[in-house]
Amino acid sequence: MRVLMVEDDPSLSKLVADGLRSEGFLVDVVANGREGLWMALEGDYDVAVIDIMLPGLNGYDIVKGMRARHDWTPVLMLTAKDGPYDQVDAFDLGADDYLTKPFDFVVLVARLRALVRRGAPERPAVLTAGDLSLDPGSHRVWRDDEEIELTAKEFSLLEFLMRRRDQVVTKAQILDGVWDPAFAGDTNIIQVYVSYLRRKIDEPYGRHSIETVRGVGYRVVDSPAAG
Repeated sequence: MRVLMVEDDPSLSKLVADGLRSEGFLVDVVANGREGLWMALEGDYDVAVIDIMLPGLNGYDIVKGMRARHDWTPVLMLTAKDGPYDQVDAFDLGADDYLTKPFDFVVLVARLRALVRRGAPERPAVLTAGDLSLDPGSHRVWRDDEEIELTAKEFSLLEFLMRRRDQVVTKAQILDGVWDPAFAGDTNIIQVYVSYLRRKIDEPYGRHSIETVRGVGYRVVDSPAAG
């Protein structure tokens, strides 16, 4: 899941962004309100975390600007202001949730997943490919009724592929969508993680859900059980 974080406290933004990345989120961080609004409107984010007190443009105006342009990306307001009128103002302008500093990181993650799940009705709540299912909201994967444990990066890669079911996805697209666009490591990391996924979601069940398209990339398909 792609997250936009607009927060001008560098220590907090780094702490939260690093934590979210460890949970499998792809995070962009900006510290200025005007840049935050531009990123929100131009980017393709699943959810935004926006502070209220920001230089350039406050969080209320960011949300107001997004909604005025029919950008319905779910927004969680993250702020040190905890008065009831602050919350009412945020919700009246179109925010979807509100979390006061200091906060529990586990709660933040749970809130973000819940927002993504209920805030993007145009996307299926559960992604499927045959009897393979992935729920972005609860961060669960299962085949038939058997749950499959994945690491955060494995989950992000599988989600990226399943959102593009039956489409060929290039390595460049995977690096941009699952790893950081500035990733400078060996692109063979993708092959390694595809291999990890196959060992968990395909091989034990006699399936071939992740196909290799030679010279291009990969795609997820419906792979029925043999026989």
